[in-house]
Amino acid sequence: MPLVVLPPLYSGAALALALASQFWGGLQPCILCVYQRWPHAIALGLGLLAIMLVRNGLTRSARALTYLAGVALLITAGIGAFHMGVEWHWWEGTASCGSTLGAGQSVDQLRAALLATPVVRCDEVPWSFLGLSMAGYNFIFSGLMGIIVLIRTAQSKA
Repeated sequence: MPLVVLPPLYSGAALALALASQFWGGLQPCILCVYQRWPHAIALGLGLLAIMLVRNGLTRSARALTYLAGVALLITAGIGAFHMGVEWHWWEGTASCGSTLGAGQSVDQLRAALLATPVVRCDEVPWSFLGLSMAGYNFIFSGLMGIIVLIRTAQSKA
């Protein structure tokens, strides 16, 4: 069942690229960028678990997990589409866009957090290629991969 390897391979590569861009490329993520990573982590985990199930002969369970990994890919694509709309000023971002500071802090705690935390806005594009940001590429590639995984999983025999 080679299909089972698509979600973990793709999501692992997407997470590696995002983290490399952050830690080696200096691109600090906004909150929407971070939100896009969570479904990739879920797809990666589900996919790895599905691979283990296939190796143990539990193909029906592996198929269900692969399907869920495909749904996770569509979720991150949806967040990427929303983020693209924020970047292109089609609509406003979430309340946490522009700040990742928590509420309920004292003035001194807030001041220390403000001085230590770079503010990364969701509506500014720090990197683009051919007019698309990383959110745009996440939308396109994760959406396509999610659709492929769901269709192929539905077509596969249990």
